[in-house]
Amino acid sequence: QVQLVESGGGLVQAGGSLRLSCTASGINFRIAAMAWYRQAPGKQRELVATITRGGTTNYADFVEGRFTISRDNAKNTVYLQMNSLKPEDTAVYYCNAALLGQNYWGQGTQVTVSS
Repeated sequence: QVQLVESGGGLVQAGGSLRLSCTASGINFRIAAMAWYRQAPGKQRELVATITRGGTTNYADFVEGRFTISRDNAKNTVYLQMNSLKPEDTAVYYCNAALLGQNYWGQGTQVTVSS
């Protein structure tokens, strides 16, 4: 059974930082493409950042250099370091794994940025 478990969300003031973690089980993590998405209330889920199995990263335009996605294959974990957080970054953040044509999702972790 595939499981993606996110952690690290919380309440932070604008300008602050958070580091999200997502630990995977039940998949061959080393060959999975990993990503972070987010969904704010009343809005569609949107892509935040991706990292290939080879470590190539890509970011949404709104990240503007503030976030860094990384992965530790030894720990089956992908991270999202978020700095200079803004109130508009408030959302539920979801981990995604893409592998052999299948997509897997975590349960999400809430990030709230106060002004």
